[in-house]
Amino acid sequence: MTSSTPPNLPSANAPSANSTGAQPANPKGDLIARLITLGAGAPTFQVSSDGPAHERTFRVRVLVGGRELGEGGEGRSKKDAERLASEAALRVLDGRQEAGMGSEKSGAEEADDEEPQGQWPIYAAVLAEALDVALDLAAEDASVDDVRREAGRLYRDLLADLGHGPE
Repeated sequence: MTSSTPPNLPSANAPSANSTGAQPANPKGDLIARLITLGAGAPTFQVSSDGPAHERTFRVRVLVGGRELGEGGEGRSKKDAERLASEAALRVLDGRQEAGMGSEKSGAEEADDEEPQGQWPIYAAVLAEALDVALDLAAEDASVDDVRREAGRLYRDLLADLGHGPE
């Protein structure tokens, strides 16, 4: 992270991508740490494979609380598939991708999501408070994704107001 920590905001784990936009060295570990920091617990990696032993393809789904996070990953090795699935889940946590598999946004939703591109810094305590506020403000029939989106919006708006936008 190239920006300094704003006053009175504790710093959490580093974001999943560095300031150059490169992928994290250990996306699976980063995902586990991020979810634990957010209080969601450790994810479950559901692995399936297909094909003969010499041409096996692995498919990995990341589950958090029994719900899929991200689009999963597919690769020629279990490790590659887990890495791709973890990267997809981190994109969801970063608000760069919808939570479900193959989620398509309408034109109105895309217009609402026009945020500056880049990696937002992560301050766990602030993010937790944004989630609490979003949960308190949510309608009784609001989905988890609705609350997550609102928490993300509140968090980004606060950081932008403080001058701590994407790197």
